[in-house]
Amino acid sequence: ALQYEKEKRWTRIVSLASFFAIGIACSGLFALTFLVVTKRTKEIGIRKVLGASIPHITGIINKEFMVLIALANVIAWPAVYYCLNMYLQRYPYRVPIDLWLFAAAGIITLGIAVLTISVHAIRAALVNPVEALKYE
Repeated sequence: ALQYEKEKRWTRIVSLASFFAIGIACSGLFALTFLVVTKRTKEIGIRKVLGASIPHITGIINKEFMVLIALANVIAWPAVYYCLNMYLQRYPYRVPIDLWLFAAAGIITLGIAVLTISVHAIRAALVNPVEALKYE
């Protein structure tokens, strides 16, 4: 138990740092979504006038970000696998690195991103199109 005390402490530190990193990433994504929605307000208004539904408008905005997030996951997975494999080499008894963990992490990442992006997307889709097109 004493041998792994250092590992337990390191786990707590990494968990706390990960929590803060996720919070910072979500706030950055939130701000980026705000900028994109603000820039595309007139487009969203025109789409609503032409009959687009709220889920359709939200899907259009989400799709742009989902492609980038999926690409980031695909780029990060080999690096994480390599680093995790190197870390586990220090131990005589290792757990196998299952690929479903990477898939679960990707799904969780996409879920958090969808929730973050959908806040602004739904708010933009609910705005009266007359307000968006007033100054056109």
